[in-house]
Amino acid sequence: MFRSVRARLTLWHVGVLALLLVGFSFGLYVLLRDNFYERADGILKSVCSATVSILTKELSESGLDELAARDAVKTLNLPDHTLAILDAQGGLLAEKPVGISERIRFPAGELEDGAIHLATVQAAGGDWRVAAVRVTLDPVGRTYTIVTSRSLTPLLGELAADRLILAIAVPFGLLLAATGGWFLARKSLEPVMVMSEQALRIGAENLDQRLSIANPADELGKLASAFNDLLSRLNAAFAVQRQFMADASHELRTPVSVLRTTASVTLGKSRRDEDDYRSALTIVDEQSRRLTHIVEDMFRLARADSGQLKLQKHFFHLDELILEVTRATRVLGASKDVAVQSPPLPESPCEADEDMLRQLVSNLLDNAVKYTPAGGKVTVDLHGENGAYVVSVSDTGPGIPPESQARVFERFFRVDKPRSRPSDPSIGGGAGLGLAIAQSIAQAHGGSLSLERSDSTGSVFVAVLPILPNGNT
Repeated sequence: MFRSVRARLTLWHVGVLALLLVGFSFGLYVLLRDNFYERADGILKSVCSATVSILTKELSESGLDELAARDAVKTLNLPDHTLAILDAQGGLLAEKPVGISERIRFPAGELEDGAIHLATVQAAGGDWRVAAVRVTLDPVGRTYTIVTSRSLTPLLGELAADRLILAIAVPFGLLLAATGGWFLARKSLEPVMVMSEQALRIGAENLDQRLSIANPADELGKLASAFNDLLSRLNAAFAVQRQFMADASHELRTPVSVLRTTASVTLGKSRRDEDDYRSALTIVDEQSRRLTHIVEDMFRLARADSGQLKLQKHFFHLDELILEVTRATRVLGASKDVAVQSPPLPESPCEADEDMLRQLVSNLLDNAVKYTPAGGKVTVDLHGENGAYVVSVSDTGPGIPPESQARVFERFFRVDKPRSRPSDPSIGGGAGLGLAIAQSIAQAHGGSLSLERSDSTGSVFVAVLPILPNGNT
């Protein structure tokens, strides 16, 4: 039960309310009790003061202690209070009702003249609140003690009734709060239960379904919107993954098919000469290298997607790396009558992964040479800009159609599939992965790779690499 959010919300609601109600009830009870005692003590003090005034007046008229005391007691008609007047030696002068001074005695102790003292004593019938004052009256110069009291039984009865009311009201209020909190939590969490049931019905085969949103402006609506956005991203990721698997299967099927066909044809006859075997092994070697290249590229992209593309950074000169790759690519360009050139490059020290950047530049140059017709030209340039190195590779090829320019960095995408098959399997990008790998390398270094321009005069790819050691161009 306590695993339920609804139960925990209700318990928290009731617990907080219980603390508030108990604290409020206790404070209210203390306030009522103090108010009752304060009113009772106020009346007792008033009785003492009135008795002193009347006794003073009676003494001034008669001068007799007992007569003045009896007249004073008789004058004050207080049915709920007792009154006793004693002389200086403690002898009783007058009291009302008769015998009350024997049943209710003020606690022993010295009384200060003129100060009213209060105390609670136990007597027959329960507790009594007693007030006493010792005064010396000027007309006769004699000292008297006045003692008045009131039973606390009615007051304690009122307090007991208040306690009973609070003892009933607090649990009843908590019960109502628990019931209301339970239904309120149930009503509030009902959309969550609906979303949970809908989410349980969504799987890999129906990622296009979405959660219903009752109120997009509230918190649950925002939660459902966020979950729907997550489903959209998952659906897109699954679509990319399915397309990737389909394309990868298609790309791998061709070299595997060639390998099997070559082996079957070669083994089909019991006897073959050396040239036949050499030709078959050449085909096997080429297709094996192509197959290895595709698998390695796929593995590298998989590591980039999972965030495991770790950079092995060290200090080197980017201009020297570009010149080395350019010289190596000239051999490929010469076989197609394509000139691969580079203007004088500025000295460009950097701290990055040299092998990955070498592959990035190599993939861009190989891609440019592959799509540049005979007699064309490929140029690679390098300069500093806004704290980053900018590497640009341009060619004089036919350009990329406008409808395909947004997809050039997609995996296994080729603008012209027949032309994308290089005669040399060692050339990167033959499977349509070269630009995707180059882009992932640039992004791993905190940079970017983009197609800056592509038209009938050629294409320009630009890589921005913020890899300067000190951040200056």
